[in-house]
Amino acid sequence: MGYYTGIDVSLEVSHFCVVDAAGSIVKEARVASEPGAIVAWFEGLDFQMAAIGLEAGPLSQWLYAAMIEAKLPVTLLETRQVRDAFRSMPVKTDRKDARGIAQLMRLGWYR
Repeated sequence: MGYYTGIDVSLEVSHFCVVDAAGSIVKEARVASEPGAIVAWFEGLDFQMAAIGLEAGPLSQWLYAAMIEAKLPVTLLETRQVRDAFRSMPVKTDRKDARGIAQLMRLGWYR
């Protein structure tokens, strides 16, 4: 079974959401926005990721590079594409953004 993670990056803490192939939330977490903490979080999981989505932004480049180096299946998502996909969300929070990004990764709705 594939697992997909969406990460909403903030300055100090990033919100994570992991969904399974059916779209059910498996795990949610808040992790320090530092490469070592993020890589360690993924290494501590009992299952393998099929895809990880990270919205492009000032901190994302730094985190993306570390995740690639750790051989994680991460994709840097274009900000405009993510924003357009979330237009119908009535209340925007970091937690909901992470959930939405996880679903985008599961469905393959990214370039």
